[in-house]
Amino acid sequence: MKNLISLSLFILFSISISAQVSTQWRSTNRDGIFEESNLLKQWSEEGPDLLWYNDSLPTGYSSPVIGEEFIYVTGLVDTLDYVLALNKVGQEQWRQAIGEAWTESFSDSRSTPTLIDNRLYVQSGYCWVACFDATNGDEIWKINAFDKFKGKTGQWGYSESLLVVDDKVLVSVGGHETNMVALDKNTGETIWQTETLNDTAAYASPILIEENGMKIAINVLSNDVFGVNVDNGEILFKHNYSWIDDEDAYALWNSAGASRINTNNPVYKDHQLYVTSGYNHVGAMFQLSDDFRKIDLMWTDSILDVHFGGVVLVDEHIYGSNWINNSNGEWCCIDWKTGEAKYVQKWKNKGNIIFADGLLYIYEEKRGHIGILEPNPEKFEVISSFRIPHGKGPHWGHPVIKDKVLYVRHGQALMAYDIAEK
Repeated sequence: MKNLISLSLFILFSISISAQVSTQWRSTNRDGIFEESNLLKQWSEEGPDLLWYNDSLPTGYSSPVIGEEFIYVTGLVDTLDYVLALNKVGQEQWRQAIGEAWTESFSDSRSTPTLIDNRLYVQSGYCWVACFDATNGDEIWKINAFDKFKGKTGQWGYSESLLVVDDKVLVSVGGHETNMVALDKNTGETIWQTETLNDTAAYASPILIEENGMKIAINVLSNDVFGVNVDNGEILFKHNYSWIDDEDAYALWNSAGASRINTNNPVYKDHQLYVTSGYNHVGAMFQLSDDFRKIDLMWTDSILDVHFGGVVLVDEHIYGSNWINNSNGEWCCIDWKTGEAKYVQKWKNKGNIIFADGLLYIYEEKRGHIGILEPNPEKFEVISSFRIPHGKGPHWGHPVIKDKVLYVRHGQALMAYDIAEK
């Protein structure tokens, strides 16, 4: 591991710690939108200044989460997933084993930790769920949720980044006994478990909405999109997202041979819920009733079938990349209200997308180019781009922005770039 600047110089860039901490997967609200300001609007040909990097981490596809003192990542060592704490110049401070990793295919760790009240909540590829002290790494509790609740997962194991709400840690285990469970965040004891939908866990992470005095967790399994009352575990709504429903006006499947591999968390706004998945699985917009007990399909879109790069919603438009095949994809914009395609543009390859300070950040998965552009539904025009220099394997880690620093995970490497406006 090489530090490219001294600690004292780095402190000049990061001495100010804001009150809001990026504590979980894809930012505070899990929507890919980072509440940052005064960021660079253009980069040099080499990209923004690289503050530091660590290329000696255990391998992983997850994102980092940024606390006030430490940066947290997960990584695979032999057959176990680990969570690690790094200081603010990328030096490892401690690591702890989470539990058994998924070792059958694409085994690198994938769960992004959740940081709440100085505790880390994280899941392994075989659905060990653990809580650690975020300062020293001490284990507070750990359970094997897969065995305890007789879970069922697909061919790539569990990839959920845990949602913590009040005193509950929510886990989408799937299977024939339950759909989602709530564990006590202090002890790991079971608070509730939902009825079963007899579905297989997918690879998406739930979102939380708070409306009409209710807290509702929404996620996607292999077949169903569903919403759960966080207070008591009641399933409020469900809709099969995997096949053609004769009663619906639209088909929810483009190809009979397409895989049920749902990886993207849903997007919610004003009782409307958008779900997208790759492999010719159409995107779908659903209307939810005021009491969240009824769900109706509004429209489908066959353009923006996102593999696993996520989407962002900016000014009534959805931005992301589509799936042509596992090695190729394009960048797209569609209308939130109608699903109408605004543009479909080739740039490098498909990949991940986030938003901050008026700009979209896109990170293509094949060779690791990162670009910035304005969220303009009329045109796709990259302002600046560069290629990250460190790490190996697919570029699947979603970027993170915190305190004017862009963090990029690539396999065994984590890089930190200064993107503060000069």
